[in-house]
Amino acid sequence: MEDRLPASSMPTLRQLQFLIALRAQGSFVGAAEAVGVTQPTLSAGIKDLEAVLGAVLVERGRTGAVLTPAGEEAAERAVRAVGEVEDMVRTVQTAGEPFSGVFRLGAIPTIAPFLLPRALPLLKRKFPKLRLQMREDLTARLVEGLRTRTLDAALIALPYEAHGVATAAIAEDEFYLLCPDTHPLAKRNDLSPEHLKNEDVLLLEDGHCLRDHALSACKLTPRRSSEMGATSLHTLVQMVAGGMGVTLLPKIAAEGGAVAGAPVAIRPFETPIAGRAIGVAWREGGQREAEARMLGEVLRELF
Repeated sequence: MEDRLPASSMPTLRQLQFLIALRAQGSFVGAAEAVGVTQPTLSAGIKDLEAVLGAVLVERGRTGAVLTPAGEEAAERAVRAVGEVEDMVRTVQTAGEPFSGVFRLGAIPTIAPFLLPRALPLLKRKFPKLRLQMREDLTARLVEGLRTRTLDAALIALPYEAHGVATAAIAEDEFYLLCPDTHPLAKRNDLSPEHLKNEDVLLLEDGHCLRDHALSACKLTPRRSSEMGATSLHTLVQMVAGGMGVTLLPKIAAEGGAVAGAPVAIRPFETPIAGRAIGVAWREGGQREAEARMLGEVLRELF
């Protein structure tokens, strides 16, 4: 029979949560606020964890707290351990009844404000016991959330490939041209990507997947696009309205009111450009995989 460690030499779940928060926040003050305890309580918990493990996990300094190599190893394993416990709790609590309990859903900024106003009422009607926790962030951070089990599913733009993460498309999202309403392209009915060659094409900043999809869809290169980038679609619309250039606008944003009241024109391309798909992503083999797939099937009803 395999020897087991005595309970007195095992870290507690709370201590592991403290260490995870400390790595994420980089300071005892921030970590304490994140987990809802006082700083002395968190500091004592970390010291107790170091005593249990017999290693220094944190270097304390004036500029904050930095994890030692041992601390990084412990924190990485703590994320997996806490995630497994949380998965176990959710699985038992929701056994036999999907979406009955907390479901943590992420969404990228170019999808969230335009899809969620329609999606949330639908999900509430179909799953009245659902308690949805929302997080809006860039794709890379949402995918990391899936891997570390801080998210159950995410609404992202496809194609996107990441190890250990599965995806399913919900709908194609066509690109339109957005330009000032006085721009010569506003009157064209034969628009093609060729018409953008001599234009200042405004894009979102690096890190937004919509930027990459726009560049790929119209075979643009960053040097042909404007050096000025926007942090959100709403900012991008205002830049176009101010005459700074033109841009590509997803259909979901156009139909979701992203340009309401702005002096701009939305024009379709003669040959529609499906630059991206809207999709749902989840941790492959995770406890909430079936619910994530079901989420995708439900959201398809909106398109």
